[in-house]
Amino acid sequence: MKDVKNSTKRITMTALFVFALFTTFQAISGVEAKSIISYAYNAYEEGRTEDGSYFSHKLKTLGLALKKLKSITIFETQISSSEAVSGQPTKLEDLDWSQYPTKKVIATGYTAGYESTGKNPDHPSYGITYSGVKVKRDLYSTIAADLTVFPIGSILFIPGYGYGVVADKGGAIKGNKLDLFYETVEEVYDNWGKKALDVYVVEYGDGRLTEEELLSLNENESMQVFRQQYIGTVKE
Repeated sequence: MKDVKNSTKRITMTALFVFALFTTFQAISGVEAKSIISYAYNAYEEGRTEDGSYFSHKLKTLGLALKKLKSITIFETQISSSEAVSGQPTKLEDLDWSQYPTKKVIATGYTAGYESTGKNPDHPSYGITYSGVKVKRDLYSTIAADLTVFPIGSILFIPGYGYGVVADKGGAIKGNKLDLFYETVEEVYDNWGKKALDVYVVEYGDGRLTEEELLSLNENESMQVFRQQYIGTVKE
């Protein structure tokens, strides 16, 4: 009982701190209060069990809510005021990325297939990244990096490719190198190949990534207008 009370007290204090942070965030970004409250409440509910106790990942869940709000802010505030009202950017490249640090990298493409991983579809870990999540080409795609440069969970914006979330590593991926996931070898050659370019570091990871987090990033409603660039259609 004492542990439950202590846990509840910690969550209450954390919630108050996060609410204060969100209030400041709202004043700066213009994100509506109802959006902040909704995300905070959802984070609270996702961390609660039927008996009222909390999982150890509750703070991670609240952190995920912050990631969602960050994506909303990018979408709502980085459109130039000189653009027409109806001129919402149709490409992520149209946004102002100048607030993020850049890093010059050499990026290649890879697939889940034998030619890239040495694994066939019948292999038990086929299509599974080092982080444990499945490979994915989406608005937020899984990419491989040198984990001493970009830890698991790092989010990069890669011009011409989209958002990449570091989920994997590779024997040949050392230093400022990236491997970008594509579904097929044909897509690798047709859409990417090998490029030297500057990428934007949106967020450095903490060494962890879950399917829930990746799904949440890709299903963020405010970002669906951009998602069609990478999966062909906007999900309902």
